[in-house]
Amino acid sequence: MPRHSAGLLPYRLDGGELSVFLAHPGGPFWARKDAGCWSVVKGEYDPDAEDAALAAAREFAEETGAPAPRGEWLDLGEVRQSSAKIVHVFAVTAPTTLTYVASNTVEIEWPPRSGRTTTIPEVDRAEWMTAERARPRLLEAQRAFLDRLAAHLGLPPA
Repeated sequence: MPRHSAGLLPYRLDGGELSVFLAHPGGPFWARKDAGCWSVVKGEYDPDAEDAALAAAREFAEETGAPAPRGEWLDLGEVRQSSAKIVHVFAVTAPTTLTYVASNTVEIEWPPRSGRTTTIPEVDRAEWMTAERARPRLLEAQRAFLDRLAAHLGLPPA
């Protein structure tokens, strides 16, 4: 059975230009990577036991240190990532004051197969960026969420 994640994509319109709030994964593997590794703020959940929107709000707070923005959430549906994980995302308008505070941490073995563990943040930063700048930085499968959001807002794809 595939793993499931639920996420939240805060957005704003600045003079008709779409900007989104994305997260960069923490840890040494991702430290020098930029293209194709940013993500909607998301986390795993069990769709048989938890509502996707509630999971998205919980994960947003855990991974950014900020509460999930209030407002009407737009269901952007699901995508299947290359890892076979199914990601369900919601979008919500958010103020420019939304910022990354701190992420929860996880323990990983680093370097791989070394037997040593280290504690890393799940997310090392999150920031606002235009949809045009976000597209090449996002995980490939998640780029569909930008298109769906732009279509809902009556904007051309980024």
